[in-house]
Amino acid sequence: MGLIDYLKLPNPETFDNLDDPRATLWHRQVILEKGFLKKIYRDFYQRIARSLSAGPDGPVIELGSGGGIIKDVMPRVTTSDILFLPHVDLCFRADQSPFKDESVSAFVMLNVFHHVKDTKSFLGELDRCLKRHGKIIMIEPANSVWGRCIYQNLHHEVFDPSAEWGVEGDGALSCGNGALPWIVFQRDAEKFRDMFPRLKLKRMSPFAPFRYLLSGGVSFRQLLPTSFYGLVKAVEWLLRPFNRWLSMFYYIEIEKE
Repeated sequence: MGLIDYLKLPNPETFDNLDDPRATLWHRQVILEKGFLKKIYRDFYQRIARSLSAGPDGPVIELGSGGGIIKDVMPRVTTSDILFLPHVDLCFRADQSPFKDESVSAFVMLNVFHHVKDTKSFLGELDRCLKRHGKIIMIEPANSVWGRCIYQNLHHEVFDPSAEWGVEGDGALSCGNGALPWIVFQRDAEKFRDMFPRLKLKRMSPFAPFRYLLSGGVSFRQLLPTSFYGLVKAVEWLLRPFNRWLSMFYYIEIEKE
């Protein structure tokens, strides 16, 4: 048995299809039980909450809530997913949302954008629903030297910086391109501005080079005791001048003007 096989979490059921809702429920259980990973999710959501503190009044919608735990930090958020899940408030496709024009204060998402099939329709729908000064906030894979190495060699999803907008395939979760955020908001920044002149990219900050990898994510064993989490965050803070090369995630904030 190889090292990768040894590090994989034991799974009570075999989910060959990641689009099976049971796989998402299993991922949620892993997040709740792995202390290191749960702290990462809470930190991510707390950063999102701070960014929304000065936004317009109105509902905040999490897209692709899946196995996430956003209500631990932001209990008033409306959760949603493309899958029917018992802990999620709404089920709909994000490019066919049920919200009225200019009625939503913010859309937030964690590792969702890089699964979007029709990027143009998706962003157009968010633009339609957002209030003036409303925000889109997402945390997504980073196309850094380190991030690209990890995602292309240790992750099951495609990570192709040369691809076009959107994602091929029918699976909601099994299909994706981790490089899609970089493609849309950096490589094709001028195209994005031309298509969506009211959506302004306020920041796209690389961060978190090591903590998710050390947590083992939802598929692998935790590599450090949970008590080391604060130390890892401190090391990442010291290394932040190198985030351009070392990060595994982008913090992306878009505002409608």
